Amino acid sequence: MGQDDTDWKRVAKEVPELRFLKTLVTGLTLVMGVGMVAVVALLWMRLNQPVLPDLPGSIVLPEGARPAAITFATDRIVVVTQTDQVLVYDRAGEPLGQLQLQP
Repeated sequence: MGQDDTDWKRVAKEVPELRFLKTLVTGLTLVMGVGMVAVVALLWMRLNQPVLPDLPGSIVLPEGARPAAITFATDRIVVVTQTDQVLVYDRAGEPLGQLQLQP
């Protein structure tokens, strides 16, 4: 019964392309594993952050002003109205200032 042709180590030594393919598959597996760990770590860090900062009970806009965008900074709330007026409020909802944007 002689030789066993199922010995993959011997075959891999005889055919260098198989050795390269084995190395390539191993490398790609490692890269995919590192990528999965990175995705899980980023999701974990992102989902541990609070969704919104503490907001005041209400913010009083000038009469007729309609908000187009609201941005939360570290210690301020910025409201941009549909008329391109920028209103800045503190964390308690008190107005700090306003600015009119020019087109």
